[in-house]
Amino acid sequence: MIFIAVRFTIRPEHSAQWLDRVQDFTRATREEPGNLFYDWSRSVDNPHQFVLLEAFASAEAGAEHVNSEHFRTAMAWMPEVIAETPEIINVELEQQGWSAMAELSPRA
Repeated sequence: MIFIAVRFTIRPEHSAQWLDRVQDFTRATREEPGNLFYDWSRSVDNPHQFVLLEAFASAEAGAEHVNSEHFRTAMAWMPEVIAETPEIINVELEQQGWSAMAELSPRA
């Protein structure tokens, strides 16, 4: 699995609409055959910062994603609304998707 975390800092005048702006891109990515998950979160410390957690079943699926039309479309408009270059972590893992946390489970 390819696991990617991207931190986006958005210009203040665009941050309220960010999740609406990425809605089509998110939907199209989630529909890709090799996508395992594609989830956005907003920082509790910085209202203009969003974190994207995404995973693809293989390096090939990740390559198909970055070569897709919806990826190119998003990359064309995003420079106008980001405040700085996004930060990224990109790693290859043996597992496929999420695992259960060993240290914590709900009480019965």
